[in-house]
Amino acid sequence: MGYLNSVLQSSSQVHAEYGPVSGGGLSQNGKFSYGYASSPGKRSSMEDFYETRIDGVDGEIVGLFGVFDVAVLEAISHGLLLAQDSTVLKVVYLIFTSMAVSGHGGARAAEYVKQNLFSNLIRHPKFISDTKSAIADAYNHTDSEFLKSENNQNRDAGSTASTAILVGDRLLVANVGDSRAVICRGGNAFAVSRDHKPDQSDERQRIEDAGGFVMWAGTWRVGGVLAVSRAFGDRLLKQYVVADPEIQEEKIDSSLEFLILASDGLWDVVTNEEAVAMVKPIQDPEQAAKRLMQEACQRGSADNITCVVVRFLANQGGSSHTVPA
Repeated sequence: MGYLNSVLQSSSQVHAEYGPVSGGGLSQNGKFSYGYASSPGKRSSMEDFYETRIDGVDGEIVGLFGVFDVAVLEAISHGLLLAQDSTVLKVVYLIFTSMAVSGHGGARAAEYVKQNLFSNLIRHPKFISDTKSAIADAYNHTDSEFLKSENNQNRDAGSTASTAILVGDRLLVANVGDSRAVICRGGNAFAVSRDHKPDQSDERQRIEDAGGFVMWAGTWRVGGVLAVSRAFGDRLLKQYVVADPEIQEEKIDSSLEFLILASDGLWDVVTNEEAVAMVKPIQDPEQAAKRLMQEACQRGSADNITCVVVRFLANQGGSSHTVPA
């Protein structure tokens, strides 16, 4: 296994430079091309991570793409609101110098997920035969292993993940948190992931059923401190903030033009339709990803910005050979 296993730009290089980076490539079978662009934007630190990887599994060329963003706990009134029952609001006070309030501690989770999620996935025995269950297992296994690795850490850390897996004529998108995946099919924009926000009725019900609560603190937050309802890590809220991905499958055919994966640094200032309209005329996916990143910067995005664009080449006569066994 492992015809080609290539991370075109390592996260350590991105974080060392603290400046915009970009890159891209073409799959060995000619079925898709891809590009990425990542920038700290207005922030002094870079806490987005991404993965662009082509591998071979059981004689099949597969593409694995992901964007991973820090899920930061924010302190409210010098306390962490963790749980409430019908009569008592329990407030646990912490020493905030040991917390990831600034987000710096949270980068550990995003980096860990980048380094381990796809490796865990392609090693799964059902990766080809039951890809959806393999993805769900890999997400939860990666989360559990990260939490084990954090036993000696005093600062909490969490990460979102939006991933796309290309296997044969299938595109499987999995999401935890508020990074997002959008496709262009037949010239139209379609979101293929859902931002996990605590005020969504089903997410709020799940959190409350587990004994947690959602409250307004600048925005809706789990326990008053976390603005996403699903994430890797975030052990202080793990009972409520799960790493169970929502998975959507799309058929790769002549109507599927491209996919955009991006952190909320893009989606905070650019709509799905605007992003698709920007990418449409740009055939080079690296240039398309850079265009999105630059537009988010120009519109004043206050966050790190990371974009991955995958173009499907079914209309351009891509060959269909597979990896030799």
